Amino acid sequence: MRATDMDAASVVVAVMDEWKAGIDAHDPGRVAAAFARDAVFQGLRPYGVGRAAVAAYYESQPSGMTVSYRVLESRTLATDAVIGYLRATFEFVDQPSLDLNIGVALARVGDEWLVAQYQASRV
Repeated sequence: MRATDMDAASVVVAVMDEWKAGIDAHDPGRVAAAFARDAVFQGLRPYGVGRAAVAAYYESQPSGMTVSYRVLESRTLATDAVIGYLRATFEFVDQPSLDLNIGVALARVGDEWLVAQYQASRV
């Protein structure tokens, strides 16, 4: 769907819900599938490019980790480009939760929306 058919927040939620589902299931491949093949990914370690970097990052996360998030801001930049700013809380089985600010740039690739850039920072 084009951004003109869905508002920016709906696009962000649709993509990030899939990201969340992959994290909650501890399925790094599912998380990576929400990203463009050449996505720039900046978690809390040095950045990586592409789905393999995303999958490796989430594979290294502890089992049982889950995430909740809320969209704080979203904007449509062009028909096939949307940005979002999120607050995410990562929960762990044996350590305190971690709150992060996350910025995403989403691009429409064919018939699907994917994360083209992801930037996380501590609150």
